[in-house]
Amino acid sequence: MEQILQTKLSFAPWVDPRTRRLPGVVPFELETWLEVDTAYGAQMALRDHLIATQPDEVMGLDESARPAAEELYDMVLGLLPGLGFAASQDAVTRPDGVTVPLNRGAPIKTLARLMQNDFCLMQPDPSGASRQSVLTGGALCFPSGWRLSEKFMKPMLRIHQPIAAYTPELAARVQRLLDGVQPGRGLMRGTASRSDAPLSDPRSEGDLRHGSHQSRYIRVERQSLVRLPNTRAVVFTIHTQVVLPEALTPDQAKALAEFPIRLAD
Repeated sequence: MEQILQTKLSFAPWVDPRTRRLPGVVPFELETWLEVDTAYGAQMALRDHLIATQPDEVMGLDESARPAAEELYDMVLGLLPGLGFAASQDAVTRPDGVTVPLNRGAPIKTLARLMQNDFCLMQPDPSGASRQSVLTGGALCFPSGWRLSEKFMKPMLRIHQPIAAYTPELAARVQRLLDGVQPGRGLMRGTASRSDAPLSDPRSEGDLRHGSHQSRYIRVERQSLVRLPNTRAVVFTIHTQVVLPEALTPDQAKALAEFPIRLAD
């Protein structure tokens, strides 16, 4: 599959000292949450294909999370006009000219066909078995080495297996971060990696493959947390951009030379 590339990075986590080092979390206003970038058309064409051919692989929703998914649907639809979408009562025309029917009864599928970013709903465990938030629904078209089906309805510590660095202590810190997200203002961080893998790279647990300094592409994920005010669910969104090094701005390239991307162990 041919790689889908942005012509520029809208966010390079190694440039800002706040996002350069772990945990690298910074606040943001909801007006800047969602984005339409230079690869929108190509990324959305791939999303449409994956949703049509592999719906059970890329989407999931527990019935307990339906109110949260519908609240997210309403919130995102309210932001679309400012992003270049044309909305009517029954459909939305995307910036790439594709018209998507509106269906609040299928909130995950509809949102996944409108926005580039993947999203996961994190909520208290409806079974009460875990004190950690669990992944109750979402759309994951562009994973980097994981599968939604393997993480669905799992708590945070279990989601991050088999990552050795994700200890119970780290899981507790992440849970405190999730608990601290307030409505009206989000939190974001960024990851950067060297990669030769395709944009959509689902892999099962234990199938660990990492890039090297010789890898051709730079993959950046802008990861955001937003609290839904009514259901109180936290939405974890992942906006993925992949570029060639020559697409970096002079400032981004200079900062990268000073603060190289750390390769996974």
